[in-house]
Amino acid sequence: MKLGLLSAILSNHSFEEVINKASEVGYESVEMACWPKGEAERRYAGVTHIDVSQINQEKIKYIKNYCFHKKVEIAALGYYPNILDPDKEKSQLFIQHLKTLISLSKALNVNKVITFIGKDKDLSVEENIQLFKEIWVPIIQYAEKESVWVGIENCPMYFTKDEWPGGLNLASAPYIWRQLFTLIDSEYFGLAYDPSHLHAQGMDYIKPLYEFKHKIKHIHLKDILVYKDKIDEYGIFTYPLNYMSPKIPGRGGIDWSSFIAALYDIKYEGSACVEIEDKSFEDSGENIIKAVEISFRHLKQFVK
Repeated sequence: MKLGLLSAILSNHSFEEVINKASEVGYESVEMACWPKGEAERRYAGVTHIDVSQINQEKIKYIKNYCFHKKVEIAALGYYPNILDPDKEKSQLFIQHLKTLISLSKALNVNKVITFIGKDKDLSVEENIQLFKEIWVPIIQYAEKESVWVGIENCPMYFTKDEWPGGLNLASAPYIWRQLFTLIDSEYFGLAYDPSHLHAQGMDYIKPLYEFKHKIKHIHLKDILVYKDKIDEYGIFTYPLNYMSPKIPGRGGIDWSSFIAALYDIKYEGSACVEIEDKSFEDSGENIIKAVEISFRHLKQFVK
């Protein structure tokens, strides 16, 4: 298992600066944010540390060599749009960029891309599953042709007003994962597992590791703090961010010793990348770096 970092939190850093900082702190890998250049629609989106519009063979060689000399590997390329967006023009743009990243991942010898299934928030789960089948079968067929694994992160994406009522990511719970993996039974399609999203929903975040171990090839390490007094005030049917806050590892409710022990138990051997979305560290560039460093120190005691 390699302890890594998701680069999105270092949005004002260049590719080289991200790799340099990861190497300096001790991270062995980085999931590189690879959004198209442009304005972000939400926090932590729109970050571009590898710009596909500037890629050529010389640049690919440069990226490989830079990572090699810094002893930091690229764990995956990350891009998290709503592939099932009801706006078909948007959806097609998202799909095209995802396919571009699949090809780039192959060229870089990374062979992993992490993303969202997406969701039409105004349709039922059953209707979204049909939409998933229509749109995602060709995507995974393309990934199979390129021999690139596509991992689906399990964030429900229903935190803010614009994401309600149904959220913007279908793959939020085990009962849905089973259906998705039955409809697309491919070794190149699996889970990028984040325990914080299960914990936030009051679910067991360790048990699914055992059932889905053959599908898990990427891990996000993010913590979340659930405030019982705020649930008492708002209930659970309010916007989730009224009663919870994303935190750096060790500052929320995840039992990292037990979670990482379970990863060793299932013989997980991929990257486990810290994902930082903790607002208490975002008031300055200096504090963002502190979050990167503190997260590493806390988790390194469990990842050997």
